[in-house]
Amino acid sequence: MRQQGWLRILAFLAFSWVAFLLVTVKLVRQQDTSDGDSSQRLARALRELDKLHKSNAELNALVLDLNYNPRIDNKKILLSYFQNSKRSGLNGPSEEYELSRRRIFSNTKELWYYVNSELQSLVKEDDSVRVEHISKIKNIIGEHYRSLLKDVSSLADVDGHAVWRQQESENLSNLVQKRLKHLQNPLDCAKARKLVCDLNKGCGYGCQLHHVVYCFIVAYATERTLILRSKGWRYSKGGWQDVFLPLSDTCLLPNGETTNRWPGHRNTQVITLPIIDSINPRPPFLPLALPEDLAPRLNALHGDPVVWWIGQFLKYMLRPQPATSIKLDEYAKKVKFQKPIVGVHIRRTDKVGTEAAFHKLDEYMVHVEQYYKYKELTDKVDKKRVYLATDEPKLFSEAKRKYPEYEIVGDEDISKTASISKRYSDQSLNGIITDIHFLSLSDYLVCTFSSQVCRVAYEVMNSLHPDASTLYTSLDDIYYYGGQKRRLHVAVLPHKANGPHEMNLLVGDEIAVAGNHWDGYSKGTNLRTKERGLYPTFKVSPKIETAPFASYPDVTLSTNELQEQKR
Repeated sequence: MRQQGWLRILAFLAFSWVAFLLVTVKLVRQQDTSDGDSSQRLARALRELDKLHKSNAELNALVLDLNYNPRIDNKKILLSYFQNSKRSGLNGPSEEYELSRRRIFSNTKELWYYVNSELQSLVKEDDSVRVEHISKIKNIIGEHYRSLLKDVSSLADVDGHAVWRQQESENLSNLVQKRLKHLQNPLDCAKARKLVCDLNKGCGYGCQLHHVVYCFIVAYATERTLILRSKGWRYSKGGWQDVFLPLSDTCLLPNGETTNRWPGHRNTQVITLPIIDSINPRPPFLPLALPEDLAPRLNALHGDPVVWWIGQFLKYMLRPQPATSIKLDEYAKKVKFQKPIVGVHIRRTDKVGTEAAFHKLDEYMVHVEQYYKYKELTDKVDKKRVYLATDEPKLFSEAKRKYPEYEIVGDEDISKTASISKRYSDQSLNGIITDIHFLSLSDYLVCTFSSQVCRVAYEVMNSLHPDASTLYTSLDDIYYYGGQKRRLHVAVLPHKANGPHEMNLLVGDEIAVAGNHWDGYSKGTNLRTKERGLYPTFKVSPKIETAPFASYPDVTLSTNELQEQKR
């Protein structure tokens, strides 16, 4: 009986295609007297009829197979047929995509040809001419590099999925924001399960934002309303709501019938959370873990989905009070913030020599110039701009003196309020909020990821784009989250160590990442062999870990919401 059902399906599909083509031919013939191009249309219709004849022959062959080979998996045959039909139809890649793909492959080989040839020449040269030759090689390789980046980037414009990326990003963001709003506004606050977070961690502004994000992630994962206790906050005595909207419209008090410290019990109504460094036991959903229900979509959408995920919590948290919004708008007009612009964050004072190395202004500007050279391959740049955010006021005059071709945007007064003596004043709070806001709005970000302010700006930037994971350069660390779970790489190519500082890899090995040396090598620990050392970064791919967060099955985007987004 099942076999006869498949035969009927095939016969119906064949009949439908024949009927469609016959109607097409008839319509063309009816227009013969009124349309001078009807003969061409008729010819096209006949060509389609010929294609149909061939397809019908294939269907007949399938019917014979089904009649005389009853053991054949009919479903697989039918699926294979329509997959082949799709590949041979009009659903293939565009001409632009195929040309770009082949250009990238060809030019990657050309880069190797060039480097190989020049290295052979260097071996034969005298020291007197080698330095100049090396400088020339570096410049030409830079051109190759930017050209390849442009071509790879263009694939996203011609592959036909740009609209999908934008829509998927908006859908995912709206879904997460709706879940957070649902979580933070329970129907009955008195009976809601709650997680209490104290905004009293002894650290700077960026660190404290990340403390609240960590609390919010735990609240989301355990489906508990987050209660943020912020009165007496070192940055604003009135608390969080002095500058940002409260995290809830309806539930702000930590009252409950039962209270306990983490981890408590599921039926404990109110649980108080320690700082991430002290949490015990450590739950599986701490950063850098992703929710199981969102991970497949995020992996397809984003180059570093954990950053997108954290950015969504900041998007909800950093909703400004009206007075804060007015200050940001007035500042944008004051400094004439406009694009194109590269955000540069330079952290000095107490960080240098303790948590981070000293980096000269020139080290940042090298990457700024690289960005503009890359941008000029596709766009006309009327003015090269830099948004400078720093706690060292003297850098403004240095930047304007050394780089007169750049327009340096920013406010030296904000830098002065970032000094250690003024760091916890109202002016300092307004200044750091302003700098993070405009760094995140920049087209590209150059900074040090050892700074939490830099990482917050990057996270917020990724809440504003479908994927901003390539729009930065860090002079020191890779992206990380304080107190995070390990970041993993998995080997996709084998590697044999070239000396005592490197480690061996087999395909499939997992590596706990310690950092990227920005010289083609990363450092980490092979979890299979426990060997620690360097390995070529191109031989690995990132691996994202997931955890069983609450999935909020009752919180979804309605049809009207989805349609509104499409408009």
